[in-house]
Amino acid sequence: MPAADRALRGLAWLMFLVTAMTTNVVGVLIPEVARAYGLNLTEAGGLQYATMAGIALAGLFLGGMADRRGRRATVILGLALFALASILIAFNRALSPLLVLLFASGLAIGVFKTGAIALIGDLAHTPAEHTREMNIVEGFFALGAVAGPPIVARLLAAGLPWTALYGLAGALTLGLLLLALVVRFPPARPTAEQAGMIATLAIARDRRAVGYGACIFLYVGVETAVYVWMPALLASEGAKALLPGAWALSTFFVLRAAGRFVGAWTLERLGWARTLAACGVAVLACFASALAGGREAAAMLLPLSGLFMSVLYPTLNSRAISGFPAERHGAAAGFILFVTCLSAVLSPLAIGAVSDAFGGPRAGFGLATGMALALAGALVCNAAKDRA
Repeated sequence: MPAADRALRGLAWLMFLVTAMTTNVVGVLIPEVARAYGLNLTEAGGLQYATMAGIALAGLFLGGMADRRGRRATVILGLALFALASILIAFNRALSPLLVLLFASGLAIGVFKTGAIALIGDLAHTPAEHTREMNIVEGFFALGAVAGPPIVARLLAAGLPWTALYGLAGALTLGLLLLALVVRFPPARPTAEQAGMIATLAIARDRRAVGYGACIFLYVGVETAVYVWMPALLASEGAKALLPGAWALSTFFVLRAAGRFVGAWTLERLGWARTLAACGVAVLACFASALAGGREAAAMLLPLSGLFMSVLYPTLNSRAISGFPAERHGAAAGFILFVTCLSAVLSPLAIGAVSDAFGGPRAGFGLATGMALALAGALVCNAAKDRA
């Protein structure tokens, strides 16, 4: 493998890792924000909604940028904006500016992540290789998610505000920006197609892309139920002696990371359709048993679900993107990113609203279990009838 390709892969891995350090720790941060500003669960979930809304809009309106302007320019612009927004968040204390800056950081993530995903498509030569590469890069995303909660816990124990996490992420991003400025990217291949929302909506007219998008929407709803609301569920259930808050979240992310790094091995032996069907049924079993079994079951089975979730998103993502020619990978990545973040906004919002309306997070997890049922049904149907 050429040295430039190795450097680009490493850059993509580290971009995903740094992103997850901030986006996947909201479950730990929401109780802190709720106490600090006197908010309920739905309102405190604004941390999640603001960031994901920014990423979703970037995916929708800027999804074709990586195709139109090139991978290098897209990655550099996104990293610069994310570093600036993160450093400003670290010094902010007021709620309204915080939400604006989180939205801006989401826009930045949407820009450089679209470029990174398109770059992965350039470096892969077959759909199978693309699926393997996506599982690896999502494995690094999972490692960042593992690191986030303990870092927040250490910062709080040291008497620092939780926003210091963004200062650390901003500093790391500046290092990635320097790497992106010096590493050699593949030559830009400008496309004559429209950029932005028109290119992304053109992808949405493809029936297969819509089918993959629907499964991704359901998957993200199930995953966000765990990393956004599981700490609140365990606290409300009195599970402090079992696997509370940050520890349960870290266990979930550790298992998800482990599953992603071995996902390529499983996919090669069982095939992607059967693997996803089996994992979808296992996730449903974890959620249904946690809902029925009470706090002890929830404290063990919800983190365990991360092992079975591990290969779902990167494989669905890869299959959706690799079905299009390389010059449309940026727009396809933008469409998937938009669907991902639309669900990451609407699903936690719905779960939080149901939780507030019906007496606690347990009711919200009933909604999440319904989403897990719909996802498992779609994946089993696909495996049985080869719908894709």
